[in-house]
Amino acid sequence: MTCHTDTATTLSAKSNMAAAARERKRQREGDEVPSTAAMWAGEAQYVYMSIADALKAAGARVCLFAAVSEIGAAFRSRGTDFTLTLRIVDQSRTTGISVTFFANNTALLPCVKSSGDVISLHNVVITMHCGELFVTFDKKSSSFALFEGKASTEFRPYQTSMKYHGSKHDDEILTNMRMWLVYHPPGLKDLELQLRSVKPDSNFDLVCKVLHVCQAPSGEWIFYVWDGTDIPATEFQTFLSMETFTSAPLHLEETPLPREVLCTLPCIGTVLRIFSNKFSKEILHLQRNIYWARFCSITCKQEFGIWKGTLLPSSRVRLLSNEDGSVVERLK
Repeated sequence: MTCHTDTATTLSAKSNMAAAARERKRQREGDEVPSTAAMWAGEAQYVYMSIADALKAAGARVCLFAAVSEIGAAFRSRGTDFTLTLRIVDQSRTTGISVTFFANNTALLPCVKSSGDVISLHNVVITMHCGELFVTFDKKSSSFALFEGKASTEFRPYQTSMKYHGSKHDDEILTNMRMWLVYHPPGLKDLELQLRSVKPDSNFDLVCKVLHVCQAPSGEWIFYVWDGTDIPATEFQTFLSMETFTSAPLHLEETPLPREVLCTLPCIGTVLRIFSNKFSKEILHLQRNIYWARFCSITCKQEFGIWKGTLLPSSRVRLLSNEDGSVVERLK
């Protein structure tokens, strides 16, 4: 009898020790300690903060539920990780905040289908660098889930990180976020133009397919972009002398594109050249494959009867998926 009692006591002690170890591991990984009711329900409870409130808690771990407004490109960090930056917005801060993710490989990074999709972030850190606040995703303790945006009624995420666990209040928060997005879609749609509506010397956003990227001998980067529409016809200036006329170029590049590249360009719609004197990490992706992208705050002008796009110091390039709402509109 004593032997059975000792055995039961030992098993009970081992079980308690294992439970305590699991709880310590849970806390080390950054999960919140669940309430008693949640423990019975088998799920953790997360308190989501607005972005505005989270910015007041520099250094703290917080949980956020927000919409993705800008999607960056994944690239290798200075160490062994891969990194990706998203910009997220909510009702409290429509200008948003950047979230930087780190992972051992790109498959573990968020793969956002479209700007306007919703992301849930658990145990991310509010970080300050050079006087600017942003959000850091710790690959060891943070977790995320991605949901379709305003047009969806699906409550299941289309991508989650391994440590992500939702809570029973997530559906209500997701519904409220989608309702807000209906009237406050991310991005400035009033600045978004198609090539057919471009005017000289105006600043605008352009959603287009990047067909080719190359670097000129001068060091400038040239993007060859297309959205299926025709840019307005230009007025070729009348030259006063034969010397000026003979110097007018037939193309804006220092050297024309190779024939094998020219043969891949579409026959319908204008292919616009956009010039940039600065390198961006998105160029690495655009050189390897054909992507849709959003060129934010660019300008256009006419040179020798040819339209020329230019990236300004404030311009940005954002990669888009084929499922992005702006891309779908142009593919109709």
